[in-house]
Amino acid sequence: MGISIRSRGRISALRAAAARRLRCETRQRPQRPMKPLTFKVINMTYNIALLRGDGIGPEIVDSAVRVLEAVGKKYGHTFNFTPYLIGGAAIDATGAPLPQETVDGCLASDSVLLGAVGGPKWDTLPGNLRPEKALLGIRAALGLFTNLRPAKLYPALAGDCPLRPDIVKDGFDIMIVRELTGGIYFGDRGYREGKYGQEAFDTECYSRFEIERIARVAFETARKRRGKVSSIDKANVLETSRLWRKTVHEIGERDYPNVALQDVLVDNAAMQLVKNPAQFDVIVTSNMFGDILSDEASQITGSIGMLPSASLNETTRGMYEPIHGSAPDIAGRGIANPIATILSAAMMLRYSFDLAAEADDIEAAVDKALNDGLRTADLMGASGRTPLGTTAMTDAVIERL
Repeated sequence: MGISIRSRGRISALRAAAARRLRCETRQRPQRPMKPLTFKVINMTYNIALLRGDGIGPEIVDSAVRVLEAVGKKYGHTFNFTPYLIGGAAIDATGAPLPQETVDGCLASDSVLLGAVGGPKWDTLPGNLRPEKALLGIRAALGLFTNLRPAKLYPALAGDCPLRPDIVKDGFDIMIVRELTGGIYFGDRGYREGKYGQEAFDTECYSRFEIERIARVAFETARKRRGKVSSIDKANVLETSRLWRKTVHEIGERDYPNVALQDVLVDNAAMQLVKNPAQFDVIVTSNMFGDILSDEASQITGSIGMLPSASLNETTRGMYEPIHGSAPDIAGRGIANPIATILSAAMMLRYSFDLAAEADDIEAAVDKALNDGLRTADLMGASGRTPLGTTAMTDAVIERL
């Protein structure tokens, strides 16, 4: 037999009353506290090649190693470090700036941490034996075609910025994407007899392939940031720049229509960096232009000792280094700023090992140390305070992890 309409109505009323009672009891019933979520820490092992190099290189690399060891202890990771010779130290020991053992060791590692190379001791050597030749060689051997150089004004260091306060009142955060294995640094060079006698020459060459792959890195980086790419060239004069501009536009218009793209001539870019740095998000440019502009950008952050860099290829193996030089005038005095190298180690964790939380921890620790007023000598300005040495600043960062 079917259920009558009246019976259906009575059943619906009973259901509604039961639901009201259940809601009331649920509100009155004391809630059991939820068990906290637990996450199992997976112990990972990473093999890192250390290229301490020359000048202050050994001091600042050792600082970064100490920070990585502290991170490993906190998060349950194991970092194995193997030192190799490079630059002037390699010349003194082996007669060559880049021994094959160093290349093989870097290729066998998960990533590479570099200090700095060079110094007046080796300035009179032939070009093929100079310490700086090792940098070009190791980049080529590892296939490192991309260099990421962030330039950020830390609020705690705003007073050290050489630009007027009204220019940097809102700060700036720039990522410079520099092509690393092409251009004039890798082109044909030499001496020859010219119109006026002996002359030297260097050759700038770029292929469409080289431009396409660096452009993609820039566009992908901008997608994760504020969505703007500034492509720097000299297309009003150079054929390589004309191909550069054409290729970057083809990639952007076809594959990244939601990323804003602007062209900036390199001389204008140098001016705009000091006139209005906040206008830039991601800058992409050639090897030589990127070398120059990234050094300029470092100066408006307050100190070149603050800026890290990452050199990457298609794999997860990269090379990480501060953008400053070997500073032989202060080597061994224990006063070098280790922060750029420590932040380079953080970039290694982020880009090579996919350890974003650990990288964030290091960067936050650096922020805290700066916000607490701690400074190395290069960041002191006219404050009159006593600066921290390399070891003390490293200790301060570790304490704030």
